[in-house]
Amino acid sequence: MDSVTIDSRFNGPDGSANGGYACGLVAGLMSGDATVRLRAKPPLDTPLTVVRTDDGVELHDGDTFVAQGLASRATWEAVPTPPTLEEAQAAQERYTGFHAHVFPRCFVCGPEREAGDGLRLFAGPLEDRPMAACTWSPGPGFLAADGTVDPVFVWAALDCPSFFGLKVPYDKLFLLAEMSAKLERPVPGNEPLIVYGWGRTIEGRKHYAGAAIATADGTVLAHAQHLWIEARPG
Repeated sequence: MDSVTIDSRFNGPDGSANGGYACGLVAGLMSGDATVRLRAKPPLDTPLTVVRTDDGVELHDGDTFVAQGLASRATWEAVPTPPTLEEAQAAQERYTGFHAHVFPRCFVCGPEREAGDGLRLFAGPLEDRPMAACTWSPGPGFLAADGTVDPVFVWAALDCPSFFGLKVPYDKLFLLAEMSAKLERPVPGNEPLIVYGWGRTIEGRKHYAGAAIATADGTVLAHAQHLWIEARPG
């Protein structure tokens, strides 16, 4: 494969791809766990050149270096115990994005996307711990031939909930800069799932986060670590 194109359906901010989806697309060009760095906003409906290197794979839009995929460089931390399905259901009722959303048509977390079109992951704050959580019942359009969730959508699902787990001021703009994911087990498409995110550390404008997907009995199926960058004013 010498080029890939991200369909406009898979947007995050208006006019560019959802970061988690773009990272999952790059990871799908590799084998094993991956770390993906987004170096520019991934454009939509634009053929991106795939360049394979000794270190991994790159995506280029002409002279613009869009993304770089590497064999996972994450130092994996312990994944927090997931909330219960009932706690996640209650948390999503408190989703900030229902009242104000910077990107209301985001493929992953936009409330203006219809069921089956977007993932509609509305991670709201838990009452008893610093996390955001929601439930997820993947639709048939997000499944592979074997009935499990296509890995690119697993990566996408692990994106936005990590941001809402940061507990940052919602009037500021944050951009996903890097994401590492570890898909421990296939994610079933025929049962309710728990998706949750949390903050890790802060270094100036750098905010480190995590997210995971678990079954109703608390089995963690996939998890990720993220670097979010607070955009400079203007």
